[in-house]
Amino acid sequence: MTGPSDKQLAASKNISVEQIDMLRNMRGLTSEAIEILSETAIQKSLRRIDFPDMPRQRMAFRLEQAGLRDEGERYAALGKALRQLDSLRLRTLTTESAGLPTGGVVSPFATGIAPPPPAAGLAPRRWNSIGPGHIGGRTRAILPHPTEHKKIWLGSAGGGVWLTEDAGASWFPVDDFMGNLAITTLVMDPNDPNVIYAGSGEGFGNLDSLRGAGIFRTTNGTDWAQIAATDRPEFRRINRLALSEDGAVLLAATNSGIFRSEDADRTRWDRVLTTAVADVKCHPSDSKKAVAGGLDSGQAWRTKDGGKTWDVATHTGSWSSRVEVCYATADPNTVYASVDVSNGEIWRSRTGGRTFSKRKSRNPNNRPANYLGDQGWYDNVIWAGDPTDRDFVIVGGIDLWRSTDGGNQLVDISTWQSKNSAHADHHAIVSHPSYNGTNKRTVYFGNDGGIYRAKDAKSVGSDPTPRDKGWENLNNSYGVTQFYGGAVNPATGVIVCGAQDNGTLAYHPNSGQWRSIFGGDGGFCAADMTDPDIFYGEYVRLNVFRNTDGATTDDTHGDRYISGQFWNSALRIWDWKAPPFRIPDAFNQRALFIAPFVLDPGNADRILAGGESLWRTNDAKTANTPTSGPSWHRIKAPANGMISAIAIDNNNSDHVWVGQTSGELFRSDNATDTNPIWLRIDQQGLQPVDVNRYVHQISISPHSSDRILVTYGDYKSGNVWLSETQGRTWSNIGSGLPEAPVRAATYHPVETDWIYIGTEVGVFGSEDVGRSWSPVNEGPANVSVDDLIWNGATLICITHGRGVFTIDLNTPVPPTNLA
Repeated sequence: MTGPSDKQLAASKNISVEQIDMLRNMRGLTSEAIEILSETAIQKSLRRIDFPDMPRQRMAFRLEQAGLRDEGERYAALGKALRQLDSLRLRTLTTESAGLPTGGVVSPFATGIAPPPPAAGLAPRRWNSIGPGHIGGRTRAILPHPTEHKKIWLGSAGGGVWLTEDAGASWFPVDDFMGNLAITTLVMDPNDPNVIYAGSGEGFGNLDSLRGAGIFRTTNGTDWAQIAATDRPEFRRINRLALSEDGAVLLAATNSGIFRSEDADRTRWDRVLTTAVADVKCHPSDSKKAVAGGLDSGQAWRTKDGGKTWDVATHTGSWSSRVEVCYATADPNTVYASVDVSNGEIWRSRTGGRTFSKRKSRNPNNRPANYLGDQGWYDNVIWAGDPTDRDFVIVGGIDLWRSTDGGNQLVDISTWQSKNSAHADHHAIVSHPSYNGTNKRTVYFGNDGGIYRAKDAKSVGSDPTPRDKGWENLNNSYGVTQFYGGAVNPATGVIVCGAQDNGTLAYHPNSGQWRSIFGGDGGFCAADMTDPDIFYGEYVRLNVFRNTDGATTDDTHGDRYISGQFWNSALRIWDWKAPPFRIPDAFNQRALFIAPFVLDPGNADRILAGGESLWRTNDAKTANTPTSGPSWHRIKAPANGMISAIAIDNNNSDHVWVGQTSGELFRSDNATDTNPIWLRIDQQGLQPVDVNRYVHQISISPHSSDRILVTYGDYKSGNVWLSETQGRTWSNIGSGLPEAPVRAATYHPVETDWIYIGTEVGVFGSEDVGRSWSPVNEGPANVSVDDLIWNGATLICITHGRGVFTIDLNTPVPPTNLA
């Protein structure tokens, strides 16, 4: 079967042959997959192609926010911040601070899931996790229990270790306050299923807010402790762990090479390979053998002495980039490699990994399968776990593909654009412990959308189109979504949040359900306080969109963008309107990957959007057409760095503050004028701000326009500054906090001196305007808190890795002294 020609496909979809070629090569689509693409899916796919390096752009953005050159700096800095956090918790002498649960003891019900009933008397305040529980998030590790088959552990890249005890009907995090929540790999001791090792820190180049802190171990499946010998920079990015068949040797594939430990306490580690390694797998029955694949070197290795020495595999042709490997369970002398070259190639060894030969890797149209698309460095996994058939292979990149002849012919078995199929971007494929290749063929799949199950690996996705037969979404309360920002409408309580790689999502309190309202990467959000039907969100680089149906439908059509981009149905391309109906910085991509915009609380028609310059529209709700829409005008010229924070005074729209990535702060007192005047304010007076870091948030007190909170990035002290004089004098109120970025700040709506901040390591509260701080001991975990917003007196906490939490702070409760 060859399928229609590219010319025929282009004609049927009314796009160009060049666009068909891009869909094939960059998104790994077959002719049949392109044929069934809806108009919306075509637009989404072509929009995605405009940003081919999204994971690396996310990485660069999060590192810039934290003031770091690379994630190596973050490793040591975050570990120090977590130790400071633990010390601060132990010194906290009250059970509440500014209404938040605090104190030295971390509640076992810290997640907000199924809390115990309140004791007699006044119930303590508790955080409530509202999910989303069905969206999932990047999952790189799946570990089923070998005998208790309803138990499965997951490793979330931003949300820690999760466990189900009912085969995926529900999940819960096993330790919200373990030293690191960026879990990439899990392995179990074959001699004792209570002993599990977890590796932390991704090394694949997509480090959006992710960080590593070595290897953790549990002896009961829930309580984790860091292995002290791995608390060093060489273990900051652990891509895979592997245990020998007898459980004696533990191998760690890292960006610094392969490390080996064979003592029971794992106190000694020897570096046995110095090249960066993406994958390592131990032989299923011979403890002396293992294979490994390179991270970016295009190499593979094998060992025959338990990992002490490694030999480079040989093959014809040239490999490059990342290599994933696996043994064929039916014949461990057969080893497969998925190589990130030419959009994805399968290679096979019949010599236990010593030599490899290329397989054809052809799709049903007899074309290259291109299963990795343009991001095999990011999502790449191969499995040959059938004990009856060494030629049965499943490989994953953007979608999943199945081969029954050892990788020559591939058939796609999932479709990223179908909601009934597995999510895109695959990282883990693991057999059910009872998989036998005949009547039991269940396999689990981890991807950017969480955890999926196929009860029959040989028939799943076998329908002609859209390849969604037999897929089960197991994201049932698996709350690991990574959000950037949020907004809420006070009349309806609907919350909208922008998520990494899962679009813009809306929580509807009446149903308790989350809905997708826009695809791609989400970012900042805004809610029209005068009209519950209107919300705003953004795609990357300041591409602002408007939702007018109360955040109820998922529609990515170009007519929702109010930043000027639109789908040109005549040319069949993403196009831009002429000025003034576009934001020039969005058009030129002169804005942060996630760029700030705010809706004026005093004028629902006014939006301020920050790129290199500050842009304003006074007609945000005007009709949007391909030739007209909201008009944008520059009201502030470029300064040092990009605009990273914007604040408008609730009580006076003329008072606007702007923060830059350089740390500079500006204030205007006539911001509604045609040409506002801007004053640099951070260096004013006798007590200036003495840091020059990324400005995360500016918060103007609703009780007094004189009081300004500014928070900064970087793993250093002094990331929260307060002015009581509109910026004429400043004081550093962050000196007692852990040395970590502070991403959010807000004030209690009633208690004038109560303030709250969201940091890289959780939430802190203060009852004395920052003179003293207390960390929460439940609810938002040791996770980045990117935004704090209010619905009345309910504080809503937006996290980057654990979804959304709320807490009712309506009635002050006297704290209990623990001393």
